[in-house]
Formats: sequence, structure tokens, C-alpha cells
Amino acid sequence: MNTSARQTTDLHNQVMWNRLIAVVEEQAATLVRTAFSTSVREAGDLSAGIFDVHGRMIAQAVTGTPGHVNTMAAAVRHFINDIGPERIYEGDVYITNDPWKGTGHLHDITVATPVFYNSAHVGFFASTAHVVDIGGRGYGPEAREVYEEGIRIPILKWAERGKLNRDLVAVISQNVREPDQVVGDIFGLAACNETGRRRLCAMFDEFGLKDLERLAEFVFARTRKATLDALRSVPPGTYHNKMTVDGYDHTLTLSVRVTVTANGMHADFSGTSPLSKFGVNVPLTYAEAYFTYGMLVALAPELPNNFASLEPFTVSAPPGVILNAKHPNPVAVRHVIGHFVTDLCLGAIASALPERIPAEGSGALWNFQASARSADPQNLKPPVELLMFNSGGGGARPHLDGLTATAFPSGVRTMSVEATEQVGPIIIWRKEIRGDSGGVGRQRGGLGQVIEVGPTDGYLFEFSAMFDRVENPARGRQGGQPGAPGAVYLDDGTPFPTKGKETVPAERRLILELPGGGGFGDPSQRDPAATENDLLQGYVSAANRSG
Repeated sequence: MNTSARQTTDLHNQVMWNRLIAVVEEQAATLVRTAFSTSVREAGDLSAGIFDVHGRMIAQAVTGTPGHVNTMAAAVRHFINDIGPERIYEGDVYITNDPWKGTGHLHDITVATPVFYNSAHVGFFASTAHVVDIGGRGYGPEAREVYEEGIRIPILKWAERGKLNRDLVAVISQNVREPDQVVGDIFGLAACNETGRRRLCAMFDEFGLKDLERLAEFVFARTRKATLDALRSVPPGTYHNKMTVDGYDHTLTLSVRVTVTANGMHADFSGTSPLSKFGVNVPLTYAEAYFTYGMLVALAPELPNNFASLEPFTVSAPPGVILNAKHPNPVAVRHVIGHFVTDLCLGAIASALPERIPAEGSGALWNFQASARSADPQNLKPPVELLMFNSGGGGARPHLDGLTATAFPSGVRTMSVEATEQVGPIIIWRKEIRGDSGGVGRQRGGLGQVIEVGPTDGYLFEFSAMFDRVENPARGRQGGQPGAPGAVYLDDGTPFPTKGKETVPAERRLILELPGGGGFGDPSQRDPAATENDLLQGYVSAANRSG
């Protein structure tokens, strides 16, 4: 092929690649529009993507979290293996929430749909969403085995040749507290895949395609080269880091050894604390997702996320450590520890990229998942499940302050006050930036927030507290100071446990003070104008001004 013809082919492939991205964006938008749960339609706790017939992810929607997208990238191959290539039919829809074949815990449901064009199998669409309830003990870490955490759906056919599996619908409906929301979300997942299927077939018609193979190889070849080129900014070698976090019933140590070669990066989590008897354990696939995400955002933030960009990053961990949970270990709130993997691994390569790696941030989300129950047993009210995502401050960056009340590394949005109050008996009395919570430095750490929330209409809240960075705040970098630790208490000043299943009485309010991010650089070098602006905005008090 001569140079001109090659350039024309490359341009043609680039146009089709851009079209694929538009297709998966519409796929994700359909899920947001059709979802029942606020975690999906308000917070974007989802993922969507297109895969070739071998289960390799070609493109993903920008909307989504690393814990969903990067685990889903491996999940489709499990669907192929468990269903069997000979049982993949046009009109099928597959489903699972298996933590070790999906995204790490039972609350995430993944749906995959095979795509046929002119009766030939050409690929898959897949999507994932966090559902408000999955039965069992409810969303919390109290279970001792995964069997207690809710209904576990193996890889099954939600539909076969276009016919809905009503038996499976009935089984799920009878095992969750919010069947309308959960089943509605599953139909939303199937609907968004169907949107992708239709748009892909229309694209095939427009471009005269018969399959995705050539386009996939074009995408993978260029992405692989760009990823390996980006890796060259880290000198080959082995890098180490350790981090101390609160854990559940005792303090935990997370340890990583990152080995960099010309062909990729490998993270080994030897030295990490043992498994917990509570559900904060992390399947290795989830730890891999947040390691890979951290490396890509540090080294190649503009690159697309697909099979080829993920392939150079691998992980390992010895049996029995908290980042390598195996069945039947409890894993319901694997995010509490799993979200720290990104800062853990970024910290390992900070010495190689001192002007690129930020300070530590608040890390894990401070989720508020409550079961609203009648306060008066003589006047029973219908139970309601409520979920609200909350974020502390991000770590300061080498040349910018940390982001305030921003979910890093998960990337989910919080639900609006109005949307949260609409779905149940809850009032959010206060939601404001927490002054003095960002670590001081040349660049200030991101600020946490203060949230005051309570039940209403004769309800009380039963919920599982799962808050970290209360005893071990985010560390600063290069002379920056740590962020403020978190705190939890009732509005009358009564200390409230940060771990375990607890009750917020009907007449009380719960106050959450979310942690801040660490600072970066010597505080005495902070721009005086930035300090004055901090004072003016109320981000920092006069007693805590830097510089």
C-alpha cells in the first residue's frame, strides 16, 4: 500500500473510531436517562463500552468510574467463557454481579449484549451500574462471607433470542428490598446496550463494514504504541511505597512494589496487611483497576482507555492479603480500601516524576447508605433505602491546589440535595465547604466538606458507617502538610462511631466532616495572593494561614 492510500485508510479508521466513541457515549446517556437509582442517574456510577468478538474493549464512554470500566474490560471474556461461544445467539442479553467476574462486589450489576450484523456475530456491548440494594445484610461491611452480602447472580442469560428470562426476574425481585429500582436498573442496562447495538449496525451500513476486526486492530496498535511511549517517562527500575489507613477494626498497611520495564509496569502488593473478617476486602481485579487508572492519568491522561492501554499494566499479590480477596471473603465495601490503591501506587513513582505526582487525597468515598425505618413501632411506615455519595478533598498538585470535595480516584459525582431528598424521608440541613481542612503547602490541599443530615416524617436511620481517613489523614508531599482528618458526630456533640452498623434517632442529625487532601511543597513558598484569596473565601482561617 502506497503512502497516500495508507493515509486515506488511517483517516477513514480515525473517523470510524470517533464514531465508536460517539456510540458508547450515547449508550451511557441512555443508561443515565433510564436508570431508577440516584447513584446512576445523578452520580454517574456506571460504565459503558464496546468490545470485539474476543471480549477486548475497543472504546468506553467518558461517563464512568475506573472501578467499573477497568474491571468490566476483563468481564466480557468471562461472559464468553461461561456462556460458551456456541450458545451466543442474536437477541441474547447476559447478566452477572459476581465480584470476581464483574466489578468487585455484589452491588454492581454488569450486563453484556452480543451484537449481530447480517446474522454474523461482530462484538458486544457491556454496561455496569451500582444498584441501591442487593439483599442480604444491606450495603455495609458487617458480613463475614459473601453469601451474607446479598444475592449473587452467576453469569446467566437475562434474555435468550429476545425472550426475557422471567424466572430470573422473579428470583431477583424476591431477594432485594427495592425490586422496582433494581429490576428497573437492569432493564436500563439492557436498554443502553440495545441503543449501542442499533447505532453500531447503522454505522456498519453507513461505512460498508462487515465486522470490527480491522478497526479494532487499528485502535489497539496506535493505543499500544502511545501507551508504551508514555511509559518511557518513568526510568526502568523498582519503586516502593507504603500507606497506613484506618481499616475497619484495626489500622492497615498497604504496600506496593512497582516494577517498570520497557514493556509495561507491574504492581506487587506483598507486605500489605492480611484479609479482614469484615467486608472491606478487595478482589485483585479491583485493585488492578485503580493501579492502572493511576498510572494512566499520571503518564498519559489524553489517551483513550481500551484493551491496548490497559494491557501493559499487571498486578500480583500473595494469597491472604486484603488486596487479594478470594471467594467467599466478604467484599461489600471494597471501595473503602480499594480507592487508596491509586494514591499508594502514585506515591511509589513520585520520586521519578516529582513535578507530576500529587499529594495524597481523601481517597475513599464517604458513602451514606441508610435504611429509613419507622421510629414508632406502633405506626409502621414503608421502609426506604437511601444512598448518597460524598467526597473529601483531593491532594494538592505540583502546580495547582487540590480539588475541593471531589471524588478522586473514583470520579463519581455526588447526588444533588434536591434529588436525594426527593427519594425518601431525609433532610440535608447543611452541605458546605470545610474550612482549614486542606493541608498547607506551596499548593494547598483540596478542602473537604461538612454535611448535616437527618431523618424526617417519623423515621430513623439505620446505616453502616464506613468512613476512613479519621485516624490517618492524607499525607502531604515535598514539605506539604497533611490534610485534616475526618470526624463524625451527632448534632448534640455526641461522638458517633465511624465504623459499624449504627442508628441515627428520629430527633437527631448526623454531622459528617470529610477529610481534606495533603499539601504540596514548602508552605513558606505559597503565593501571598493565593493565601489572601484563601482567607477571603473562608478556605483558611487567619490562625491557619500558610506562608
